[in-house]
Amino acid sequence: MQTVIFMGTPQFSVPILQALNEHYQVVGVVTQPDRPVGRKHRLTASPVKQTAEELGLPVLQPEKLSGSPELQQVIDLKPDFIVTAAYGQFLPTKLLNAAQIAAVNVHGSLLPKYRGGAPVQYAIMNGDQTTGITIMYMVKEMDAGDILAQASVPITDHDDTASMFQKLSLVGRDLLLETLPKLTKHEITPQKQNEAEVVFSPTIKRGEEQLDFTKTARALDCKVRALRPDPGAYALVQGQRYKFWDVQPVEQTTEFAPGRVVERTKQTLLLAAGDHTVLQVNQLQPAGKPKTEIQAFLNGNQQLQTGDQFIDEYKQE
Repeated sequence: MQTVIFMGTPQFSVPILQALNEHYQVVGVVTQPDRPVGRKHRLTASPVKQTAEELGLPVLQPEKLSGSPELQQVIDLKPDFIVTAAYGQFLPTKLLNAAQIAAVNVHGSLLPKYRGGAPVQYAIMNGDQTTGITIMYMVKEMDAGDILAQASVPITDHDDTASMFQKLSLVGRDLLLETLPKLTKHEITPQKQNEAEVVFSPTIKRGEEQLDFTKTARALDCKVRALRPDPGAYALVQGQRYKFWDVQPVEQTTEFAPGRVVERTKQTLLLAAGDHTVLQVNQLQPAGKPKTEIQAFLNGNQQLQTGDQFIDEYKQE
């Protein structure tokens, strides 16, 4: 049976690891070290580590792979394949060269569009109707390897990053299982990426999570879904940070300035957005408090009226 080193960290990677374990001999799993999670900062293993331990697979967790003892361990194993799926670190060339057949990556976009650490988030944020999975050779440059296989996945108006990761991980699993045997038999002609079409998707930074209500309601909805469930999109309401968990554009226009209340009932809050568009707010979360449905929020804010400025002027913190 052919041997595999698998490298991954989040839930996206789990179905891929499980499938590899059924069809190959997984001789090692490399994942990120345990990290503090939640308000109590409880040290928590990655989903990949938890799955690997359930399957009885050896786990390596170097803080930094380059120059680590774990790197040499992997190289010494001389696996047939090295497979990565959202691992989260650059891989040294000497590690890639240790693969006897190929070192491949399962990437959550249709390359060369959205190289980088947040391809799913950018696809949703930009309002794309389609994204997908690319299986590619790994090279030293990020996501720049030759393409071995691709599969498209539609993005609906209800999808967020969580739902897309679920869909893409299953598509990636199946596409990988189709691709590896073809690589072994030399049945694939790799395709070079068109550098003129490269689009980058760097990791979302703090401050980029803020909603700018001069953008259209559609753009605001896309950003909320792109940043859900983590880290969440927010706006400042009377100087206080509120996360916006569920919003939707409505077929309505307004002359109110962005951020003002267009309509307020006992169950509905409509806000003005850019280009005279209107955004319906369904779920909010005040800083340090639980999420709240909009009806409960409005019950506690009886003074809020049509025309009031709800969103503070956009300023990056």
